[in-house]
Amino acid sequence: MDDETAEIELLQQNLNKTRQLSKRMTTILDSFDTRLAKLEKSIYPLYNRTQVLSRRRNNIDQTLARIEDLAHNQDDIAADESLILRGPQSNQIGAYKDALERLNTSIAFNASDLDLAKAARLVETGAKKLTQLYTKVVAEGSSGITPAPGSGFMMSSFPSSLLPTLSPVVTFLRTLPLPATHPSHPAALSIFGTLKEAQKGYADMRGNWSVKCLEGQGKRLVARAESVDPLATGREFREWVELMLGTVEEEYKLLKELCPLSNPVMVSGAFGTLLVPILQLFNQILTQLITLIKKSLHKYNFLALSAYEGLLSLNQHWEEVLARRGPDRAAEKNEIKDGLTSLRALCLRSFPEFLADIKMGAMARGSDTSTKLMDFTTSAVSYIERIPEVLSAVESALLALGDGNWKMGEGVKVGNKNEEEGNIVEHFMHDVVTTVVSSLTTLSKTQRRPPFNSVFLLNNISYLRQHFLVQPRNEGVPAMISPRTAEALNSAYRTAKAGYFDLNFSPLMQAITDDPKDKSNKAAAKEKFTRFFDLFDEVVERHKFAQVLDEDPKGRAELGDEIVMLIVPSFQRFVQKQKDKEFSKNPQKYIKRTPEDVEAQIRTLFKR
Repeated sequence: MDDETAEIELLQQNLNKTRQLSKRMTTILDSFDTRLAKLEKSIYPLYNRTQVLSRRRNNIDQTLARIEDLAHNQDDIAADESLILRGPQSNQIGAYKDALERLNTSIAFNASDLDLAKAARLVETGAKKLTQLYTKVVAEGSSGITPAPGSGFMMSSFPSSLLPTLSPVVTFLRTLPLPATHPSHPAALSIFGTLKEAQKGYADMRGNWSVKCLEGQGKRLVARAESVDPLATGREFREWVELMLGTVEEEYKLLKELCPLSNPVMVSGAFGTLLVPILQLFNQILTQLITLIKKSLHKYNFLALSAYEGLLSLNQHWEEVLARRGPDRAAEKNEIKDGLTSLRALCLRSFPEFLADIKMGAMARGSDTSTKLMDFTTSAVSYIERIPEVLSAVESALLALGDGNWKMGEGVKVGNKNEEEGNIVEHFMHDVVTTVVSSLTTLSKTQRRPPFNSVFLLNNISYLRQHFLVQPRNEGVPAMISPRTAEALNSAYRTAKAGYFDLNFSPLMQAITDDPKDKSNKAAAKEKFTRFFDLFDEVVERHKFAQVLDEDPKGRAELGDEIVMLIVPSFQRFVQKQKDKEFSKNPQKYIKRTPEDVEAQIRTLFKR
């Protein structure tokens, strides 16, 4: 118990000591607090003054930095202005573009230290300088020397050596501010006008350069048209138009690649401008050809047909090209369609006029002894032989004219169903052949020397038959000759041949034909021999002037064989019969030639 009391007292003593120590610490801390308060009160004014000085120092530093930045910017703007006003140099295109981009960026972000009006004027000036460079390079690529006409065709492609200079300029011009993309940019409207003018200038230069490349060949075509085969001229015209189409296609691709304003509407407008001089050249060359054709349609009818066929085959392509001009030009004159219409009108005229020329040929043949081929016969053959080369044009024009209307009011002859079979070209061929045959028949009946007329008719009909049916020079001709036409021509040939035999050799046969009433009249036999040889001499003499089938040696030889088979056996029998009757003591006096001599002389007349 005593121990516990002692411990409690000890603890009580320790607690008292702790309390005393706490009081002392509290007193000391209160003293420190009082001193700190006094110190803070003394330092606070100095602290406030230090903060003010720090803020002033920061403001001064920022002001100095801003002044330095403004000075630097002014130096940059001055340098950019100098660069822009000087214009783009070949070795500074990149720097020039960067300067314009910096100005556009400053305008876009509305920099407070920027003179907006001045910056806009600089951007506008830079755009004009770049378009001047663009126009200069385009002009350089749209000039030069074209090859001489006839030395080969030339496409008006842009020189590849200039593309590295032009392409970056075009790419940057397309990034310039425009009203559609940068409506708030103060220079957008002016830049748009500048680029629009540059694009129009591009179209003008490229269109005129294309004309320069094409017009030499076109003028050469017209100059040679009177001395060159009309079909060849027509084909050459088609090739020239095809070349023009190729040039236009290439120019359209170049336009899309090199135009500053790539908007489809602007491209269409520029393409329409580019086409204007090219279409004017086309119209000029075609007008000159049409004028030449009108001067002598019968001479240049196949030039019209060939040119019409060429344009007809290219019409769809042309329509596609012209559609690219844009809807605003849809109502403009269509030179290609107008050209087709003019050529078709000439083609439609050519068919009835050709038949009319054949009919007019029946008005005069020349001398009574003329057996030569008529001009309208040879021209008809030449005409039909050329048709396969322009068959599609002929068929198209005939369909437009109407079946039978080429007969100028006579209309189509009504026949049975079989007669009307075949296409419209076959119908036209039939009318050509029958018109030629009719004119030849009329001519052969109007002259006063029937034997010569028969040779004349046979020569001309045989010439037609030879070139249309027997041995055509153009493999396409038989396909146009219908069975009805072939039969009409063969019938005319048989009739002409029969007439030739009848007028030239029937009198010979009649001279040696026995009279049933005459039993043994020697005087009559002598008279028959005399008449036979007189007539034979006339035939020989006539055939020296009247060449039979001169254009067909094989046919002439075959005709000679037929005449030999007709005359010689009968003459041989007559001679033998009269010799057996001993019609004369001196038969050689009347039998001036033996049958072998007669045969030899006939074959001489018809030898190849």
